[in-house]
Amino acid sequence: QVHLVESGGGLVQPGGSLRLSCEASGSIKSIWNTGWYRQVPGKERELVASITSGGTTNYADSVWGRFTISRDYAKSTVYLQMSSLKPDDTAVYYCVTDSIIGKSWGQGTQVTVSS
Repeated sequence: QVHLVESGGGLVQPGGSLRLSCEASGSIKSIWNTGWYRQVPGKERELVASITSGGTTNYADSVWGRFTISRDYAKSTVYLQMSSLKPDDTAVYYCVTDSIIGKSWGQGTQVTVSS
């Protein structure tokens, strides 16, 4: 089992920055990919960014150049640094891992971009 805890969400003004954290515990050695998804009511869930165990990163076009995904192995944590935030980035952000047991989801953290 993989247990994920997200943190770092909140209210920020347009143009501001936030850093989300996703701390994993449990069967973390079996994780081969970690991603951040976001969900807005009434819209499809969107994969924002992902990072493989080999360090390969992938970003949605909508966040390219503004968001950066990274990880700290020692802390079993994956980060999503978000800059130049826009109102359209407002959503609940979820950390998701792929491992030998399948997909595991965190509880989500709300990000609101508003003046």
